[in-house]
Amino acid sequence: MTTAFGLIIVGDEILSGKRNDKHLPKVVEMLSRRGLSLSWARVVGDERVRITNTLRDAFAGSDVVFCCGGIGATPDDHTRQCAAAALGVELALHPEARVLIESRMRDMAAEKGETFDPARPDNVHRYNMGVFPAGSRIIQNPYNKIPGFTCDGPGGGTVHFLPGFPVMAWPMIEWVLDHHYLHLQRQGVWLEQSVIVFGAMEAALTPLMEQIEGAHAVKVFSLPSVDHPEFGRHIELGVKGLATAVAGAYKDLLAGLQAHGASLGPEMVRR
Repeated sequence: MTTAFGLIIVGDEILSGKRNDKHLPKVVEMLSRRGLSLSWARVVGDERVRITNTLRDAFAGSDVVFCCGGIGATPDDHTRQCAAAALGVELALHPEARVLIESRMRDMAAEKGETFDPARPDNVHRYNMGVFPAGSRIIQNPYNKIPGFTCDGPGGGTVHFLPGFPVMAWPMIEWVLDHHYLHLQRQGVWLEQSVIVFGAMEAALTPLMEQIEGAHAVKVFSLPSVDHPEFGRHIELGVKGLATAVAGAYKDLLAGLQAHGASLGPEMVRR
C-alpha cells in the first residue's frame, strides 16, 4: 500500500477570512518536490469537539498527517488538549521540550540583558507550550526552539503537530519528511503527462479513462474548463504515476483520443 499524506489546518482566523491559508499550497509543493502527493486536507475552527473528532479520525486511519495551528499556550489554543483527548491519554510536560523551552527563555533574557528567572509567572506559563500527550516525540523548531510533537494512533495513523506560523511550520515539515519519510520519496521517478483536448465532454471520454487505468498502474486525471482565456472550453486529460508506467499509459491515451477523433492541443509534462 502507498502511504497517504493528509493536512489539518486549525484556526478560526482561516474560516473567518481574517487570514488566508498558506499551508495547503506549500505542503503540496513540498510533497511534490519529493515525488509525493497530498491525499486530503481539512480546515477546522477553534472548537475542541471538532478538533478532537478530526484528530480521532486521523489517529484511527493509516495516513501520515501534518496538523498546523493551535499548539500554543493561549486560551484559544486547543490542539494539544484535543490530541490527548483523541488518544485517551494524559497531558504532561515533555522533559526534552522543557529543556528546549528553558533554553529559549534564557536566550530571550540574555538578549534583554536580564537574569533568567524560571519562577517568574510569564516564564512558568511558557512551559505549558511543552505540555504534550503522553508518549509524544519532539519535532525540533529551528526558528525559536519551541518544539512541535508527533503522536501515533492505535489505528496506525501518525500526526505531526506544528505551529500555525509558516516561518516555523514549513522547515519543521521538511525536517519530518527528510528524516522520517526519506524512504517514500520518489524524486525523478514520478511523472505527470497530459494533453489539452478541445471541446470534449468528460462523459464521452470516461470509458477511455477507465480502460487506461485498468491496463496500467497509473492514475488518470481530467481537469475540465469552460472559459479558459486561451483554450476556451477544453479538458486537460492525463496520467500520473511512476515514470516507467506513465510512458506506456500516455501513449495508449493519445492513441485512444486519436481514435475518438479528438482535437488535441498542447502537451504538458510535470515531474
